[in-house]
Amino acid sequence: MQFLNTINFTVPLLANATATEPVDSTMVVAAVLLSLVVIYFASKLGGELSNKIGLPPVLGELVGGVIIGTSVLHLLVFPEGGTDSSNSLIMTFLQITAGLTPEATPQVFAAQSEVISVLAELGVIILLFEIGLESNLKDLMEVGIQAFVVAVVGVVVPFAAGTAGLMIIFGISAVPAIFAGAALTATSIGITSKVLSEIGRLNSKEGQIILGAAVIDDVLGIIVLAVVASLAKDGAVDVSNVIYLIVSATAFLIGAVILGNVFNKTFVAIADLLKTRGGVVIPAFIFAFIMAYIADVINLEAILGAFAAGLVLEETDKRKELQNQVLPIADMLVPVFFVAVGAKTDLGVLNPAIPTNREGLIMAIFLITVAIIGKVITGLAVFGQPGINRLAIGVGMIPRGEVGLVFAGVGAASGALSKPLGAAIIMMVILTTFLAPPLLRFVFPEPKTAATVDGATDPSLIGSNGK
Repeated sequence: MQFLNTINFTVPLLANATATEPVDSTMVVAAVLLSLVVIYFASKLGGELSNKIGLPPVLGELVGGVIIGTSVLHLLVFPEGGTDSSNSLIMTFLQITAGLTPEATPQVFAAQSEVISVLAELGVIILLFEIGLESNLKDLMEVGIQAFVVAVVGVVVPFAAGTAGLMIIFGISAVPAIFAGAALTATSIGITSKVLSEIGRLNSKEGQIILGAAVIDDVLGIIVLAVVASLAKDGAVDVSNVIYLIVSATAFLIGAVILGNVFNKTFVAIADLLKTRGGVVIPAFIFAFIMAYIADVINLEAILGAFAAGLVLEETDKRKELQNQVLPIADMLVPVFFVAVGAKTDLGVLNPAIPTNREGLIMAIFLITVAIIGKVITGLAVFGQPGINRLAIGVGMIPRGEVGLVFAGVGAASGALSKPLGAAIIMMVILTTFLAPPLLRFVFPEPKTAATVDGATDPSLIGSNGK
């Protein structure tokens, strides 16, 4: 997911853009505050409406983001989407009400966008930490082989079918076809895990296989991205970099499991020594952020480190207390992530009235078909689990979300993707992201959750193991 790697940090936050043109920090703070007002309003309105019609609130948050973002209202827009400060209604509002000058607007807009993007990244890190706390390491290990098989099938099938189809049917050259095929391998663990949690299926056997497969899929996706990025840049694959990613990912995940058996009692002892407020949650976040940092610096994703930290702390006696204290923090930051994903989605690429979109639409139909079928059939790869809901497992692997957008962004930045093919990938990401939450609700018709509060599942009610 690594949003931070795709953000241009040429405009320092709350600092000097150049030696002669300082960014007005007061205006940046004002812009961020207005952005958060818009984000929270969109997330709650969208989430409540979605909940009322029986759909997961996260879908409403994504739709709310689309409405306030690039596609409709232009309240929350980002420069990496090709827009500038003149397209931001928040910047216009600041010019009218707060005296923001036209000359300072581009710098304030860039800084505000970076702050919101960082908050979105922090939100998804906390989301995966929370999901780790709600998961069970022993349950994940029990389905480890099945999850691995599901993940491999979910990478190989769409990658091979997408790449070959684009080259044979559409005559696309090898490098851009491989890039598009790589985008099909992604799975958004953030979106899927959130929906599974909301419908009370996170700790079901299907949920554990989906979650484990999504984690492995994320690691495999990073390796695939590294391969195709080096191919697009140099025309050859850096084998040493691929080997490094495989070894570091394996060592990190195994190390996290081993750490869980060593660190549990230490964490409880530290928490018992602290008597001031935050005695449990602050040490937990220190640990989570250290794990996220380690994952990030070894070229994995920060969210994998946060998820591993949650799995480790889930084994401690402080689990229940920690879950209750993390929940309100997640309620503040996680919506920023989902609304930002929606806001960055440009539905303009779906307009067939624009001639340049038509070629992309045809390729998009192909990519969407491969994206859905290539993940749905992963459920057929599950073995040794009689009576398991294989369709639910396949559907849970469908959403590409922000992960797919990163593939598209890297491909566009490298110059490997034509505009029609880039638009087709974005359309595939949009539809798979929005289709997955209602489909998951459909294939799980009888959720185990007994009650929800503001659309968020009570962790104590999740799963069949009483957690």
